[in-house]
Amino acid sequence: MRDLNFHHLQYFWVVAREGSIVRAAEELRVSQPTISLQLKELERSLGRKLFERAGRGLALTDAGTVVYQYAQEIFALGQDLVSAVERQPAERALRLSVGIVDVIPKTLVHRLLAPALRLSQRVHLICREDKGDRLLADLSARRFDVVLSDGPIGTAVQLRGYNHLLGECGVTFFGTKALAARYKRGFPRSLDRAPVLLPTDNTAMRRGLNLWFESLRIHPVVVAEFDDGATMASFGRAAVGVFPAPSAVEEEVCRENAVEVLGRSDRVRERYYAITTEARLQHPAVAAILEAARTELFP
Repeated sequence: MRDLNFHHLQYFWVVAREGSIVRAAEELRVSQPTISLQLKELERSLGRKLFERAGRGLALTDAGTVVYQYAQEIFALGQDLVSAVERQPAERALRLSVGIVDVIPKTLVHRLLAPALRLSQRVHLICREDKGDRLLADLSARRFDVVLSDGPIGTAVQLRGYNHLLGECGVTFFGTKALAARYKRGFPRSLDRAPVLLPTDNTAMRRGLNLWFESLRIHPVVVAEFDDGATMASFGRAAVGVFPAPSAVEEEVCRENAVEVLGRSDRVRERYYAITTEARLQHPAVAAILEAARTELFP
């Protein structure tokens, strides 16, 4: 029976999670040659190659994927062990790792994930935000249980995954009290030449808004564009311009940003998906998210 060096395994686990030796070295605060040596020792002891080059980063081999899955469980159990010693009696937490496409509004993310934290079993939630393509690559490598996205898996993405529609809603435009008073009357025609804040072109909402503006022959003045909805809302709160957000979180946007509703459009549809590598959901927390989204958030 081969001996397993858990120190080597930890280094491997961090490299696999971060996707590169450089980022792993920064997190572990050791040199890159040290990590490379530890990885080689682990590969030698297991008799398998665990990584292969993928552009400027690293990708897991089939054997590496298996080792990474076990490493996640091992270190999660280790954390549970520490917790069990520190506070007794302790209940083992259900681990839920979620990738979140960074254009989804933070308020909506909270509402989507909240049902997972209401399960009878304690849930250890891990959230990581990034661009969709990188998140889907990590999902393929089993680094996530689910990815929350504003669009389904595209045909260009090499991933055997499944799109689970969480729900859809229209889009609402918001503005400060002064801007709302000026542009609310005659909406949506009032948006012609109005100062607006919009998501960037790579988002589903922006593409839908562009088509809607074009169909109505509306030409707003785009003051600024944002990848992050929270940043866009902060500019809206400062009266830089009016801005859109999903109608499903209309009340929260008004309350958190001290803004008012100008108007709504059901012709621009926002759709949200839970993307997994399984057709039938096995993870109870992911199943709870899907059920609550369809019955409560997007009925």
